[in-house]
Amino acid sequence: MDAGCPRLPDTVLFEIFLYLDHADVLSVGLVCQQWRAVARDEFLWKELFYRYYRVSRDVPRHPGAVSWYDEFQRLYDTIPCVEVQALKEHNDQVLHLSFSHSGCLFASCSKDCTVKIWSNELDISLQHSSNMRPYNWSYTQFSQFNSDDSLLLVSGVFVGPHNSSSGEIAVISMENFTLLSRVRNKPYDVFGCWLNETNLISGNLHRIGRITSCSVLWLNNAFQGIESENVNVVKRLFKIQNLNASTIRTVMVADCSRYDSPDLLLDYEEQLAASSTCPVFDLGSDSEEEEAKPKPPPEPAVQELPDAGGVPAEHGLQQLFDDIMEGRVGPAMTETELETKVAELFVRNRTKPPEPNLLPTDSNSKTKYLIFTTGCLTYSPHQIGIKRILPHQMTTAGPVLGEERRSDEFFDSLDHVIDIHGHIIGMGLSPDHRYLYVNSRAWPRDCIISDPMQPPPIAEEIDLHVFDLKTMKEVKRALRAHRAYTPNEECFFIFLDVSRDFVASGAEDRHGYIWDRHYNICLAKLQHDNVVNSVAFSPVEQELLLTASDDTTIKVWRSPRAVRVRQARRPRPRKLLFSWLMNQKS
Repeated sequence: MDAGCPRLPDTVLFEIFLYLDHADVLSVGLVCQQWRAVARDEFLWKELFYRYYRVSRDVPRHPGAVSWYDEFQRLYDTIPCVEVQALKEHNDQVLHLSFSHSGCLFASCSKDCTVKIWSNELDISLQHSSNMRPYNWSYTQFSQFNSDDSLLLVSGVFVGPHNSSSGEIAVISMENFTLLSRVRNKPYDVFGCWLNETNLISGNLHRIGRITSCSVLWLNNAFQGIESENVNVVKRLFKIQNLNASTIRTVMVADCSRYDSPDLLLDYEEQLAASSTCPVFDLGSDSEEEEAKPKPPPEPAVQELPDAGGVPAEHGLQQLFDDIMEGRVGPAMTETELETKVAELFVRNRTKPPEPNLLPTDSNSKTKYLIFTTGCLTYSPHQIGIKRILPHQMTTAGPVLGEERRSDEFFDSLDHVIDIHGHIIGMGLSPDHRYLYVNSRAWPRDCIISDPMQPPPIAEEIDLHVFDLKTMKEVKRALRAHRAYTPNEECFFIFLDVSRDFVASGAEDRHGYIWDRHYNICLAKLQHDNVVNSVAFSPVEQELLLTASDDTTIKVWRSPRAVRVRQARRPRPRKLLFSWLMNQKS
């Protein structure tokens, strides 16, 4: 036994360490032989883990964990919660952050109307800044690198004639930072996204009535200025009708090819089935994956239009008009209700049916999902729409402007709709694209929406939902901790990000938050001086996290383990030189 380390009963020792600081619990093992022996006691560390982190005891240990001691150490030592740098080159609110796939670069967008490219080295440094004001932009709001990191998509708010605002997407070459093309994007909070290396998705909005419209999603070639004389550079993907003042916003693309080999299975029973036949991955490495045991996909729940009792839409529309003229409609319909009813009847026989067998059964499938926010009751986004993109739709070559469809099929139907029952303010995909994380602010439980222009009040508490895109089901109870305060009409997007083991989000309460994906527990609060708009994990190093805030700063956070490693790498003055300098001073 070490000198000065009295022998205590294990139960007493356990109770003492239960209430100590994380660092004390982990560092004391370096000096106390007795505690090193206790560190090998799995029962004690299991009890400590469940009680310290307040995890429900029906939650099993992480499938990649070797022991409870290592798991306790992981949740302390690998969380990016130590601020190591503050970047202050922006002079207005910083709205969004995005990493390149290699992790070597990241981009930031701001209300100062610049997009800045940063080099992720030992100390992060600014590499390039592009000012978008010469193109009549008001500010930049979103960016995304393409799959080979050769191009950067930048989305912003464009100021048009008579001070009208719309959106625009710019494509910037990473080779020489030149602007390659610009694409109009309406509404601006569609943001835009890459479908593949050279094609991006934008939106347009066409008003049909006061609260009825249609959204058109376009596939655009990134090299429009170069190739437009020889090949098609734009192609209509989908045209979708919007009811009750709703619109399509916040598009993203999910790749289905990895659904049978996710980085982390969130269903505990599925974890158990997978672990009995497949090796687990090393928590200290990002390179290995566990194999998921495939389940037969369930039938997708497809949203259907209200049934009209088998009456054709044309007859139903005529019947509605006759009933109105002869006073048979009661109680009296408002103008808004009438417009919605007419739009529903019109679209019934003017919509292309959904694709059969939405859920992919082939693990090597090249199918992708287009995911976006939408709605059906009010203008605030409260549903997630999912539309399958087939391989032949992933290029601008071929028929344009929807020429391949029949003339009586005006609209595309959604393949799947997820109802959130609240205002959606953020979405993010897990790295394997298996899980969709959604920030939302809930409506009152039994609220009724009678006017689409007056949505229900929204909660201050933000719920973080998790949906399995393989089964189209919610798989975890909502994560909570972060808050927002703006009302419906002022609500804005708060970007979240997901790594292999963690999920992070900004909030309006001046903090960023980190949760563990497996245990559903909040692990860290990251402080700023104002609203935190965006967070971003390094795709190759989940112990590095960036946060962007209205306080105009970007903060860089690393885990305690990464900080120790980086400090050890820094050169230190030689002892002899130090002694010589001290002698000279004396």
